[in-house]
Order: sequence, then C-alpha cells, then structure tokens
Amino acid sequence: MKNASLSSQKKGLGSAPVYFTAISSILGAILFLRMGYATGMLGFYGVLAIILLGHMITIPTALAISELATNTRVEGGGEYFIISRSFGLKIGSTIGITLFLSQTISIAFYTIAFAEAFQPLFEWCAYRFDLELPRQVISVPTLLILAYVMLKKGTGSSLRLMYIVNGILLVSLLLFFAGGPLASGMDPSRMTNPNFGFFNGSQFFLIFAICFPAFTGMTAGVGLSGDLRNPGKSIPIGTMVATLTGLAIYILVAWKLTVSASLADLVSDQLIISKIAIFGSLVIPIGLAASTSSSIIGSMMVAPRTLQAIACDKTFPFRKLNFFLGRGKGENKEPFNASLLSYAIALIFITLGDVNTVAEIISMFFLITYGSLCLISFLNHFGSPPSYRPRFKSKWYISLAGFILSVWVMFMINPLYTVLAYITIIIIYIVIEHFNKDKKGLVNIFKGALFQLNRKLQVYMQKHQSTMDKEEWRPAAVCISGHSLERDKVLELMKWISYQHGFGTYFHFIEGLYNKETHEKAQELLSTLIENQKDNDNSLYIDTMISPSYTSAIAQVIQTPSISGMENNMVVFEYETRYSKELSRILENVNLVKAGDFDVCIFAGSDHLLHNKNGIHVWIIDPEDKNTNFMILLGYIMLAHPNWRKSNIKIFITSSKADSKEERHDIQERIATGRLPFTLSNIEVVLLTDETCVHAAVLERSANAALTIIGFSDEVINNENVKFFHDYKEMGDVLFVNASQGKEIS
Repeated sequence: MKNASLSSQKKGLGSAPVYFTAISSILGAILFLRMGYATGMLGFYGVLAIILLGHMITIPTALAISELATNTRVEGGGEYFIISRSFGLKIGSTIGITLFLSQTISIAFYTIAFAEAFQPLFEWCAYRFDLELPRQVISVPTLLILAYVMLKKGTGSSLRLMYIVNGILLVSLLLFFAGGPLASGMDPSRMTNPNFGFFNGSQFFLIFAICFPAFTGMTAGVGLSGDLRNPGKSIPIGTMVATLTGLAIYILVAWKLTVSASLADLVSDQLIISKIAIFGSLVIPIGLAASTSSSIIGSMMVAPRTLQAIACDKTFPFRKLNFFLGRGKGENKEPFNASLLSYAIALIFITLGDVNTVAEIISMFFLITYGSLCLISFLNHFGSPPSYRPRFKSKWYISLAGFILSVWVMFMINPLYTVLAYITIIIIYIVIEHFNKDKKGLVNIFKGALFQLNRKLQVYMQKHQSTMDKEEWRPAAVCISGHSLERDKVLELMKWISYQHGFGTYFHFIEGLYNKETHEKAQELLSTLIENQKDNDNSLYIDTMISPSYTSAIAQVIQTPSISGMENNMVVFEYETRYSKELSRILENVNLVKAGDFDVCIFAGSDHLLHNKNGIHVWIIDPEDKNTNFMILLGYIMLAHPNWRKSNIKIFITSSKADSKEERHDIQERIATGRLPFTLSNIEVVLLTDETCVHAAVLERSANAALTIIGFSDEVINNENVKFFHDYKEMGDVLFVNASQGKEIS
C-alpha cells in the first residue's frame, strides 16, 4: 500500500513544465515582432511604461493564482478550476468559457505570428516569381501538423518538443544581446536625455493592447494543473519565476533595441531584431519560429483542458455535448474531443490573418479573466472565511489594484470591445443560469465580503448610535405575533415601515418551552414565512421566538439587538378588532415596553379589504402632543412603499375653537420646514362640538381610509384602557401610536 502511494506521488509533472510552458508563451511572437515597433513609437520610457503596466496586472494575478492554488486541491482546468471553485460553477463557467475562447484564439494568434518567421521566403517569392503568397500557406499547415502531433502523441511529446524550442529561444536571445548597434543606432550615453523617450499618449493603449498578450503567457502553465504531481507547489513556483523572468527579459530587450537602432528603423522593420543579432538573418527567424511554435504548443495543451473541465462540470445545456467534450483518452484522460473543437475554432481565426486584430481580442478576454482572479483573492482576504488558509499569501491591496487596473485598461484600450466583452459574458451567464439552477451563482460571490462589511457596519453604528439618534429619527420596529399564518396585514404594515427609511424585524411567537420539538417547529414555520414573503419590495427580517408566555416573549424581543446595527426603538403589537381578549393581553404589556423607552404602536386589523388608493389618514388631537410629529413622519415613511404609489396622506386636526387657523398654520409650517411631499390642501381642521366626540368625527371621515393613524396618551392605558380602542372597532385598519418622546421634523 505504501509503495503504491509513493508510486502515485511520482506520477505527473513537476514545476519545470509550468515554468517552460509559461516562459515560452511570454517570450513569443510579441517579443520578436512587436517590441521593436512599440519601442520606436513610444521610445524607451514609453515601452517601459507598457511593460510595467502590463506586469502591474499580471504580477497581482500571478500572486492571486499562487495563493488560490495553495488553498485548495487544484485539479484539471487550471484557471477555470480556481475561478469556478471560488465563485461557484455558474460564474466560473461563464468566465471559463471566455477564458477558453481567449486560449483558443491564442493558438491562432501564435500560429499567425509563426508564419511571419518565413518573411524571407515570402519576400523571395515576391521578388523571384512576382507572387504574393498569403500567410495562410504556412499557418494553416502548421496548425494541422501540430494538431496531429498533439492528438496522436499527447502531452509528453509536446513537452519534449517545448524543451527543444526553449533551448533555441535562449540561443536566439543571447545572440541578440551580443549583437552590436546598427549604423543608425543611438549612443547609449543619451539614455538619460529626456527627449529620447517620448510618450505618444494617443497610441499608448493601442500599442499596449498589441503587446499585452505577451504578458498573458504567465498563466499558460496553470492549465496543466490536471497533469501536475503537486499543483499547490508547482503552480506558484513555475508561474512566479516565469513572470519575473519575462519582466527582466522584456526590459532588457527594450533597452537593447533602443541603443541599437533609430526610432525610425524600429517602427519601419518588424523584424529589426534580426538586423541587430549576430547571424540574425538566420538565427532570429529560427528563434521566432521556435518561440511561436512553443507558444502554439502551450496554448494547444491548455485550451482543450479548460474546455474539458467545463464539460466535466456539466455546464453545457446538452448532456451528450458535456459527455463528448469531457471524455478523455488514455490513462491520463487526454482531452481528445475538446482538442478537436479547440483546433477547429483556432483554424477559423487563422483566416483573419492579422496579428494586431487578434491581439486586441485576446487582450480583452484575458483582462476579464485576470481581473476575476484578482477579485477572488481580494474578496477572500476581505471576507476572511475560516476555510481560506493558503500556504502562499498575497496582500489584499495588491489583488484589489490588479482588479481595478484590469477593468480600467480594458476601457482605455477599446470601450466598444469592453462593452461587447461584458455583454458576451452576461449572455453566457444567463444561458448557464437557465440550465444550471441548482449550482452556485451570483449570491455566493460576495457572501464573505458582505458578512465582514455588515459586521463592521454594525459595530460602527453601535458606537455612533447616540449621535445618529439626535441627528435624525428613523424607525427600527420590532413586532411579535402568534398569528402569522392566519393574518398577514401586520406583515404588510411592517414592510411599509422598513421599506426605505427604516428597518423592521418580525417575530412569530410560539408559546411553550424551548426543546427539540419546538425548535424544529420554529424552523419549519420560519422557512414557510420566509418563502411566503419572497418578493422584490420586502425588506423585512423575519425570525421566530419560543417562550413560555406572551409577556416573557415581549421581554426577550425588546432586549434582542437589531441586525441592522440600530437599536430597536419601536414595538408594534397587533390584534383583530373581533377579538377583544387579544387587545387586553397587549395593553397589559404596554407599560413593560414603555419601561424601555420604546415608541408603541398597536395595529387593529379589520375585516375590510385594503384599498391603498383611499390613502392614509392621520388624526391629530393636539398639535402640541408628542405623538403629532411621530404620526406625520410615520405616514411619510410608509408612503415611500410602492403599494402607496397612487395614494396620498390626509391630515385631520381636531379643534374646539371656532377660529383654528393657528393650528392649521402650525402643521403646515412643520410640513414645509421638513420638505415633506404632502399636499397642503389635504390638511383639514375638524371642529368638535359638545355633541361631536373625536371617535365619531374619525368614523365619519375615515371609515373608508386604507389606514388611519391615531395617537393615544399614557392616561389611556391607565384609565380608559380597552374602551378607547373599542370606540373605533367599526373602522377599517387603524394604527394607534404612542411616542416615547417628541420627534423633530428636520
């Protein structure tokens, strides 16, 4: 058994293939074909800015990949596996498909660039036979031959070939650095001249897009994750070393080009590097062919494995397609079928034949992928999930910078391409979401980050609660009821209060002792209530409360901290006007609530159907009463809910004076000062006579109101008790309110 374990550990690839796959993609077509042009257009300092900006994106990505790879067991699919296991399969598959497309287009890109190595042949044919051959006479057969080798021989033979071409690449670079300057070259002593490296801003990001695919090669080795013996070790080592090696070489190449040729020569000759190198006319085309062929091989290994991993996760809507693309060949499960599709797509893009156009497309999709990887790393740092324990750790601000730069650079390169890229991603996500409803989606992305943000906000709000209360009042209402399933009007009321300006918590009361049976019952009821209240306009938090009595339940609820971070400041009771016994039980506990300095609301639900268009009626008995501003503010807060969109508020002021202009003016002044959107014509003074009592006037004018708000004093609880509320039992829905203290309308 032990020998078998040791044997299995020896199987698979080490860090070297990751490094060589990455470095062969980094030091590829762009190095030979476009670095001279970029240096000529922007000067040394300009191209240095491109190299540094590119690595300000790729290095955070390399660190993020290394971090994520050491936190989980990385399997086949490379970057796709990391993204999908961090963001969930829906987001992972969406980005994975765009990643696959960029890797597949990379095959075409490097194959087109490979054909440029045969420029002497094309020039000879044009000179000798006056024949302009298309580049496809080289690129198409090249792809077909390499595809045959990959499909027939598998990864092992490809890696052996990669080592050979990397050796040729090394020799080419050494001969280039050993070469002398051209006759038109610049004096190295002028390197510090500020006029030497001019910065052509209008061309900078266009050239950046052309050069950026060179830097994307650093993730090529990650695609071998399924073939690695120890991905958690090999990916960080191979990726980081290749990235830093590439950074150093590109800076040296830019410097060498600058001191070896004039800016004009660098711009006009895409193979200027062959003029500088020793034996350049022979060695550089061979080196270009070697570097691009190794890049082709690297992309041809990676792209099918990404597609195979996506199919193995059953992402595509057709079962047979998932089975066909996910099926492997041989002991190592080589992605034969996925390779066929990948190479076919690459063949289509080869027909475009333009290096610059394909480079821009690749840059967009790679920037999306890199931004996603950096975002995952940042969210894991910020969210701090206990399961996130990578052996290799980056810094959160490095990952955040990589994400921001990726998005910014995309828009700077080409806003249209950026918008189209994101539209493509949205469409892909919608399709995947439709066919994979059981998999993790957008909800799971920011779960840990939201937890941390909520935690910090709650602590902050608790520390500054007293200051906020003095500045501006807003309701943090809590309600407890044992009749949640029989009547739902109070739930609607709580949703109105908590919709935009306040926060509401609703407890379903279960009378009894806390034990396993009542706990299971509570959880079942909670699930039902949450399911019933799933709608877009619901901001109400729902929970259950198990307690031996109604009084003990209230005592527990008013001491329960609000999840909003605010202290609860209002208690809502509810009863049906038919059941006076419920009202008696509520009134017995009002003084308990008022001991905690809470505002008290008692909702009397009726049998009347709710017609919101009939509006909210607010009855003010005494403008100087502490309930007045409370009722006005409460009416305004509830009116923000969409249910009241076509409704309004009417304010009635009762007065025994024949001349009541003063009372009306006072309320109008409060509303105007508070900028409340109330129609002043809806303020009416109701004159009370000896024959007309308050409840009779209310019944006469507000019997059909959708909701009537009436204030009650502390004396009502102590003296009139049930009678006061029974006087309004013929009404529709009534909300009786008692403010703990006066509110300010500011």
